[in-house]
Amino acid sequence: MMKMRLLALLLLAGCVSKPVPPSWQTNAHDAIGAFTDAYLSGDTRVADAEFGRARLAASSTGRADEVAQVELVRCAAQAASLVFESCPGFAALAADATAAQNAYAAYLDGRWQGLKPELLPEQHAAVVRGGQIAEVKDPLARLVAAGAAFKAQRLAPEGINVAVDAASGQGWRRPLLTWLGVAAKRAEAVGDAAQLDRIRRRIALASTEPLPAAHK
Repeated sequence: MMKMRLLALLLLAGCVSKPVPPSWQTNAHDAIGAFTDAYLSGDTRVADAEFGRARLAASSTGRADEVAQVELVRCAAQAASLVFESCPGFAALAADATAAQNAYAAYLDGRWQGLKPELLPEQHAAVVRGGQIAEVKDPLARLVAAGAAFKAQRLAPEGINVAVDAASGQGWRRPLLTWLGVAAKRAEAVGDAAQLDRIRRRIALASTEPLPAAHK
């Protein structure tokens, strides 16, 4: 009876156990998540430090595709904030990156002509095929899609408000301020003074620095 019980426990343990991911993968995952949060919040110092950690962890594999994936996360965060710098970190690895990674880099850079949607994550493939930005469920992916469409000159005017709402809903200060700036330019271009005033008030509010702590 004891042997049967022990055997059952061993079998159960074998069923539920999962391989432990290598430490570099865990470190890279945690660091890239911290980078994204810091970057979108506008904390450049922390973002740079966490990105360095993520890249260092990925580079320990000696695989260009793993490091390229980390670089693409930074490119995507920048695209979400309308910061287009041609992703030099990824460009240096492009020759050894996967076809899907190169397609995603082209997507972020607004180079949609001849782009194969099937190489992209489905939510972004749908956008390239003519889908609406608002239909992208994940807030960050929605912002990335809006930024990529903006660079490709395929963003409809209502997409600006979609991007503003996505950034605002998550409290992401950096992309919020950038997209509010785009919204302000559009309101000014169409002569909507009331809307322009509202947007400027939002920009002022989002730009407010936290008050210093009171001295005791």
